[in-house]
Amino acid sequence: MKKIFNEKNLNKFLDWIIYLIAYSLTFFLVDIIFNAFEVDNPVYYFIASLITYLLNITIKPIIFRFTLPITGLTFGLFYFVIDFFMLVIIDFVLSRHFDIYGIFWGLFIAFIISVTHVFIEEFILKPLARGSDKK
Repeated sequence: MKKIFNEKNLNKFLDWIIYLIAYSLTFFLVDIIFNAFEVDNPVYYFIASLITYLLNITIKPIIFRFTLPITGLTFGLFYFVIDFFMLVIIDFVLSRHFDIYGIFWGLFIAFIISVTHVFIEEFILKPLARGSDKK
């Protein structure tokens, strides 16, 4: 009988938990700092982070591949527009519980979320993966 929770599945689960916590904290901090972003209830931070994670692993890679020439021509600045598009999808799904007021604020919030994603990847997940490979 094969184990369900082998080390690889456990690492993926921990990665998922780290992403959810980090995105929830990011949404929380952005909500506190900026008046142009509002989430009704703390539960919706978690739901928004779950939707963000799902969009990042499903739709975002497809959109990125289609917009790769534009992203290349703008030296990567169009990537924030893709992140903003993901926030618009979250705003649509959560309707009145998750609101972004203005395109420019949305792009700035998308920038903050992108920086958070890079921080999670480079400083948390990759070092953890290197540590588990040494075993």
